[in-house]
Amino acid sequence: MAGGRPNLLVFLTDDHGHWAAGCAGNPEIRTPSLDHLASTGVRMANAFTPCPVCSPARASFFTGRLPSQHGIHDWLRWDQEGQTHPGIDGQPNIGQLLQAAGYHTGLVGKWHCARDARPRPGFDRWFSYEMNQYPHFGAQRFSDQGRPVAASGYQAPLLTDRAIEFLRSRPGDRPFLLVVGYVCTHTPLRDQPERLAASYRGCAFAAVPREEPAPCHGTAWMRWPSDPAVAREQMAQYYAAVSFVDEQVGRVLDELDGQGARGDTLVVYTADHGHMNGHHGLVSKGNATIPQNFLEESIRVPSLFSWPGTIAPARVLEPMVDHCDLFRTLLDAGGAEPPPEAAAEIHSPGRSFLPLLRGEAPAWRDAQFCEYGNARMIRTAELKLIRRYPGPNGHFGDELYDLRADPRETANRIDEPAFAAAVAALGARLDAHFAEYELPGRGGSEIARRPRCNPHEPWTIVPP
Repeated sequence: MAGGRPNLLVFLTDDHGHWAAGCAGNPEIRTPSLDHLASTGVRMANAFTPCPVCSPARASFFTGRLPSQHGIHDWLRWDQEGQTHPGIDGQPNIGQLLQAAGYHTGLVGKWHCARDARPRPGFDRWFSYEMNQYPHFGAQRFSDQGRPVAASGYQAPLLTDRAIEFLRSRPGDRPFLLVVGYVCTHTPLRDQPERLAASYRGCAFAAVPREEPAPCHGTAWMRWPSDPAVAREQMAQYYAAVSFVDEQVGRVLDELDGQGARGDTLVVYTADHGHMNGHHGLVSKGNATIPQNFLEESIRVPSLFSWPGTIAPARVLEPMVDHCDLFRTLLDAGGAEPPPEAAAEIHSPGRSFLPLLRGEAPAWRDAQFCEYGNARMIRTAELKLIRRYPGPNGHFGDELYDLRADPRETANRIDEPAFAAAVAALGARLDAHFAEYELPGRGGSEIARRPRCNPHEPWTIVPP
C-alpha cells in the first residue's frame, strides 16, 4: 500500500437486487466471486440506495449527496431531456477528492450522472459509453476518453478487459481508485450467455415470492409477465446476468491476485439500487408503480467489503448504511478528507462506516432516509413512512407500513389511530433531515420546478 493507504476497487452494478446472491441466502443463484468477497470480509445486511433509480443513486455515490442536494431526481435520457440537464457538472466528486489525495483514478462502464459519457474531472482514465448502455450483446459503441470505440460481442467482458488494462498500466507508486459499472442485470432481460441462461431454466426460483401488486402502492406500471413461460425465461436471464457479472468480478480479482495486490486493496461490491423480478407482482424498481415506490426490493442493495488483513472475514453487520455513507467511507479509507471549505460545500449526510468494518462498535443511526422526486421516505427497523408532495400528475397520499407485522408491505396504515404518534414522530424526523440538506433550486419537494430528466418521470404519468 502506497503510504499505508489501500487501493479502492468499487463494483457499482446496475439493477442488482440485494436478494440475488448466494451469500444473501439465495439457494439457487451461483455467485462464487461475490460469496468469496463475503467470506473474506463483511456483508452489510441493511444497505440502501438514497434513490431507487439509477442516475440519482449513482450521483449520490459520486458526490456523497442526496438527490435534493445534487439535483438529479430521475434517470437521465441521453438523447432528449438529459442533454440539457446539468447533472453533477461542477460538483465535487469522489474521483477529484481522491486525486487530490494522490490517487490514480479510473472509471470503466456506466457513469450516467451528466449529459453524456465524455470524461469528467476526477478520473485519469475513463472508458464508458458513447451514448447509451445497450445492448448486452452485439455491436457496442464505447467512449475511450472521448474517442469513439466500436466493438462487438458481450459487453461485460469487454468492460472487464478495460478494467484489467487499467490495473496493468497504473503507476506503481500511487494507490488507485477504480469504479467498474456493469449493466447486465438491467432490462431488457435477454441476450445473456446461453450457457448460463440454459442452466437456470429448470430452477424453481424459490427465493422470489409469487405475488400480485398490492393496491396500496398505486398503479402497477411495470407488471411482472403473467405468462409463466415468459416470466420463467426472464428470470433465467436475470439469474444468468448475475452469474455473468460474478464471472467478471472474478476476473478482476484474479488480476489483483496475480499482481500480489489483493491485500493492499479494499474491494467493494454494490449496486446503484435494487430490483424486483416478480416481487409484489412487479418488475424494475422505484418507477415500477405510479406513484413511485420505496418497496424493500427497490431500495435495498448488495453491499460487500473485502480487505484481507484489515477487515476480519465472514461477518454480517446489521446497521443501516447507504451510498452517501459509502462515499465518506472510501474517502476515510483513502485519507482524503475534504478541506473544511469543500466539506461545507458538499455537506454530505453520509458518515464513514470504516470503524464498523474494522470491528469497532460506534453508535449508529436507527433510520434510513430515501427520496425519489416528489416523494420521501424514512425507514426504521419497524416502520416505513412515505411522504408525498404535489406533482404534475397530482398529489398522492402518504403511506405507512408496519414492517414487523407486514413485511411484504401489503397494507397502508397511515390513517390508523394506533399509528398516529409514530407517524407524527417519523414525519418530524423526515422534515428535519431534509430541512438540513435540501438545497434551494434542487429539492424534489417542488418537482415541477426541476429540470426534466426523461419523458417518463413517474410524477408526470397519469395512471389510466
